[in-house]
Amino acid sequence: MLKRLLGRVLTRLDGWADRLYGWRWNPLYQSGALAIACLAVLLVTGLYLIFFYRVGSPYESMVRIDGQAWGGRWIRSLHRYAADAAVVAVAVHALRMFCQGRTWGPRALAWISGVFLVFLLYVCGWTGYVMVWDAHGQLLATEGARLLDALPLFSEPVSRTFAGPGPLPSAFFFMNLFLHIAIPVGVAIFLWLHVSRVARPVLLPPRPLLWTTVGLLAGAAIVLPAPLGPAANPLRVPGEVALNVFYSFWLPAAGSVSPALVWAAGGAAAIAIVAVPFLTRPREDRRPPSSFVSARLCTWCEQCYVDCPYDAIRMVERTDGREGLVARVNPSSCVSCGICAGSCAPMGVGPPGRTGRDQLARVRDFLAQRSFGATDIVLVACGRSAGGGRTENGVAKFPVSCAGNLHSSVVEYLVRAGARGVLVVACPPRDCWGREGPKWLAERLFNEREAELKARVDRRRVRVAYASAFDGRALETALDDFSRSLARLDAPAGEDGIEVDTECELSQVPDR
Repeated sequence: MLKRLLGRVLTRLDGWADRLYGWRWNPLYQSGALAIACLAVLLVTGLYLIFFYRVGSPYESMVRIDGQAWGGRWIRSLHRYAADAAVVAVAVHALRMFCQGRTWGPRALAWISGVFLVFLLYVCGWTGYVMVWDAHGQLLATEGARLLDALPLFSEPVSRTFAGPGPLPSAFFFMNLFLHIAIPVGVAIFLWLHVSRVARPVLLPPRPLLWTTVGLLAGAAIVLPAPLGPAANPLRVPGEVALNVFYSFWLPAAGSVSPALVWAAGGAAAIAIVAVPFLTRPREDRRPPSSFVSARLCTWCEQCYVDCPYDAIRMVERTDGREGLVARVNPSSCVSCGICAGSCAPMGVGPPGRTGRDQLARVRDFLAQRSFGATDIVLVACGRSAGGGRTENGVAKFPVSCAGNLHSSVVEYLVRAGARGVLVVACPPRDCWGREGPKWLAERLFNEREAELKARVDRRRVRVAYASAFDGRALETALDDFSRSLARLDAPAGEDGIEVDTECELSQVPDR
């Protein structure tokens, strides 16, 4: 119930953001890449600040940095705001993955490694705030010590570090500095794990969005520099302290209960989050089956192997007495996106019921139940796009699970059967459930990528549009524009007894 409710809210936000920014620059689609961009800003600004930080006089060094009106002050603020923006981007990214069901099966590793990335981000932020050693840093340090004292880890209470009139040892601040620098190494390792099961991971947003984000953060740092709180005083309990809403929101609740309850609540929340891949996994009878390969039809072209967004296909030696290689699917890595089915010219690979041959059978049944009028457009609709909803009169809808799963022979068949035009509506490219579906679809239809749309098909009658589930306006605009374009063409002449190529000769495969 909660997942469906959040999903509806998310699709509406996507639609509104698409109308405001356009799908190319919608920041919601780029949340994961924006989080990495923020981490890059943190790394660059942190390298500058570290040259001016002194473990022997932490607060005084921060005052000196803040006194550099043309350098240190805005760079420190940029460092702070980038850390806050990283939390926001990570939260949006995690929410999207949860609502879209991209958390279980082969994607479980990405979710679990993402949980550890969030943990490391918070520890890094925690140590950074303590390094400032203002009243806020003191509050974080003392509360952290109180929680650590509840664990049987140290021979002496950590809280004693902050007791007494003497200054804190430099070793305490050196430890925080060391952790603050070392943790990004762990972030890099878990980030590698996070994307290890995807091919061609996109780590940064498009340049216009990247520089706009950096510019906005830098502008905020210049116009509204982050304030530096009063110096920490171990002999005085901090009074009113301005908390950071992203990193220290938990302090009021944690400080009012026992450490045991804090650890119990935190542990329960961590277990629940880590268990999301198992809690959201569908029943076995509802899980989409992984792709399979027909060795008889495989021509060793390697296109399915190249196009697979999850590196779930490998080329292996044949065992059927024929020379060469054959594609083989690893079920533990396959998410059943079906993109391989659209990439296979002889239609010998894909999930059961969704191969190119299955699609041809469906389109024949579809055409047997209707005849085209002079102005009919066939809308090949991805179920997760705006095409999954209702359509207008004069539009025949042919649903598909993913636009990337669509075989070009289906489009050919529809055009040759007499459709006025074929409009394929797909999810925005950066929000496809199968990651690269819209990208490879456009390449096959218009740029002669393997399993290409044949030259005999009039491409003026074929178009691809991108519209998120709640962006019906984009779909209507695309339909109107396509209809006007088709009105300038002659009425199509439908063919009878249509035959399309369904097999390739092995002799056509180039020598390797």
